[in-house]
Amino acid sequence: MQMLVDFRGKERFRPFYRLLVRFGIDPLKPIRLGKSLLDCYHDYITLKHQEAFAKQQFKFAKWRLFLADKFTESGVASGHYFHQDLLVARRVYQNAPTIHLDIGSRIDGFVAHVASFREIVVMDIRPLSYHLPNVKFVQVNLTLNLEPQWIDYCDSLSCLHTLEHFGLGRYGDSVDYDGYLVGLNNLYRILRQGGKLYLSVPIGSQRIEFNAHRVFSMRYLLDLFDGKFQIDFFSYVDDAGALHEHSALTKDAVANNLGCNYGCGIFEMTKI
Repeated sequence: MQMLVDFRGKERFRPFYRLLVRFGIDPLKPIRLGKSLLDCYHDYITLKHQEAFAKQQFKFAKWRLFLADKFTESGVASGHYFHQDLLVARRVYQNAPTIHLDIGSRIDGFVAHVASFREIVVMDIRPLSYHLPNVKFVQVNLTLNLEPQWIDYCDSLSCLHTLEHFGLGRYGDSVDYDGYLVGLNNLYRILRQGGKLYLSVPIGSQRIEFNAHRVFSMRYLLDLFDGKFQIDFFSYVDDAGALHEHSALTKDAVANNLGCNYGCGIFEMTKI
């Protein structure tokens, strides 16, 4: 049984296993399920035997079985959101801006990280019904014209895994093929000259995966930033979910999108 459970770790089986999973077939699931049921039954019997000698009695209530947890790691420390949220929060801490404004990033990720050590203003097209310490929330649609009070508003601005959605209608915004350009122009106007922009978007061969998101080529992104922003640091998360911090944007790297089909480019830039 143990040999079957562990065969995914053998190099020769990995390509075949990944192919099956891509088609929705995981041959390890029934094996793990059977082993988990046996282990669970053994653990229950052991616990019932120990009950007679326990210091304090607990009533046994309904069963709630969690059978897969013993086959997983202690947590997930990879992927676009995990790496970008920690990396950019760390950079905001180190740069210590006067006003930091975030647009559309995860409340339970990046925003929570930043709010643990400073005040953060958050904009989103959707409402937020919770009051959170250190978080000032404003509901704004940044696919529309920017209201005057937001022009040159802050010296630090983040927009993480958000710009690629603008204009696709997924979050209640109007459908606009060029909505990301409207959004990027609004980011530029919100940020004061010399201020920092932290921007992340999916990178790879340029395409729309409707209505989820756009994926941007590196060459096109660099053209968009030219004359508006100076790139201070570039990092990216590859297709396997690993972070490559402070990577060089060489000609070859840009041309092949750093080898990514669906990676995440993380830019720290200064407004020119």
